[in-house]
Amino acid sequence: MDIKQLRCFLAVAETLHFGRAAQSLDMLPASLGRQIRLLEDRLETRLFLRTTRAVSITEAGAALIEDARALVASADAFEAKVRFVRKSEAPVLKVGAIDSAAAGLMPQLLKLVREAQPGLEVQLVEQKTIHMLPRLLSGSLDIAFCRTPDVRDPRINFRTLFFETAVVALPDGHRLAGQDEINISDLADEPLIVPDRRSRPHSHDLTIKLFVEAGLTARIAQVAEEKQTIVNLVSAGTGLAIVPRWTARLQVPGVTFVALSVPSGTTRSKLILAVAWARGTRDPLREAFMGVLERNLDVIEATA
Repeated sequence: MDIKQLRCFLAVAETLHFGRAAQSLDMLPASLGRQIRLLEDRLETRLFLRTTRAVSITEAGAALIEDARALVASADAFEAKVRFVRKSEAPVLKVGAIDSAAAGLMPQLLKLVREAQPGLEVQLVEQKTIHMLPRLLSGSLDIAFCRTPDVRDPRINFRTLFFETAVVALPDGHRLAGQDEINISDLADEPLIVPDRRSRPHSHDLTIKLFVEAGLTARIAQVAEEKQTIVNLVSAGTGLAIVPRWTARLQVPGVTFVALSVPSGTTRSKLILAVAWARGTRDPLREAFMGVLERNLDVIEATA
């Protein structure tokens, strides 16, 4: 039995709303609907009755809720046991980081960790937030530096660290490249390269909201997924991009990074950097790692 499908079933059963259920699982409603259909096909029975106005659970679906909860609870217990076994076999801290944190935070933090905890071995994995959070639950990651999702999984602890600074990446010869600071109004007629919202919702929404709040419409010339690709496209003259300041550490030739004037408020919060780990777990390696981070957080934040 596919545990993911059972989690989808329980989320819809508890909310009777595909949109809210999808949000709670950090997935698209269409993907959630597909998982429900696959489960119904496997069980050869309808679990929900869906109309354009409402969702209701069938008699068969209601009869299966408690069993589904028991199976999901067993799967969670199994994952917890796997984490324990891995800890006893290999004392390595597995750390995940989004790309800007991997480029900016981790080189500084790992140097400090080596000095303060020379016996602590760290394995670094660079991934998007949407891919790291399930790995925290499975135990294949111990801690992750990520964006805080709009809907938080109650099985994961999130601690906000600080805001990353937004800057504009533009070709060296661009008319704005020599300025000390750029306003959104300066970018009104500029072609923009933006991240794909499905995989990078926070970075995508930052760009769009900055323009909306300024009463402007972003002129999107290209959508790309990886920060490295985005900066390379800037170098090639495809357009400009709004990125975290740590992206400048990628050091792509032909690209200048200029500070962006961002008003305080909700837009700025799109670049929150948080640290996350599985709730209810104790890990001496993680605690030692976090101790180094907390003692040096102000110094690291000043570079973000």
